[in-house]
Amino acid sequence: MRLKYMILDIDGTLTDGGVYYDDTGNELKKFCTKDGTGIILTKAAGITPVVLTGRECAATTRRMTELGVTALYQGVKNKVEWLEKWMDTNGITKDQVGYIGDDVNDLGPMRLCGYVACPADAIEEVKEIADYVASVNGGQGVVREVIKHLLIEDGSWKEVLNKAYGAGV
Repeated sequence: MRLKYMILDIDGTLTDGGVYYDDTGNELKKFCTKDGTGIILTKAAGITPVVLTGRECAATTRRMTELGVTALYQGVKNKVEWLEKWMDTNGITKDQVGYIGDDVNDLGPMRLCGYVACPADAIEEVKEIADYVASVNGGQGVVREVIKHLLIEDGSWKEVLNKAYGAGV
């Protein structure tokens, strides 16, 4: 299976799931640079990262902008409805879409995708339907681990790594 899109959840997947506020009310999030590498590798592999999150946060916008993620959808309360419409509108089939998520609000949309992965600390229901369970928790490099696993499986890991970073492996 060669994916064209990878749906990425934010809270609990690209972050540790915590919501932090400073003393002026700004929401803060901690993003792992390893996941940034994962997103860069995803793009280098020709897979479009699509960020889909129920919350809206300026920190998410900033980080995804830094990484060149142009498909950013925040404040999506019904991920199933959104994903069905997005796939239908764009003529996207199930086997073209992967999904990395961790919690109950990801279960429905995950069932619409051809490939499902999750962090080690995802809820059991998500782990049960996942094609791949990462060895790390959310916010600790899940995206990089998942994309590396996919690219090793299809034999393109070294090629994509060289394309993205000129790593010479």
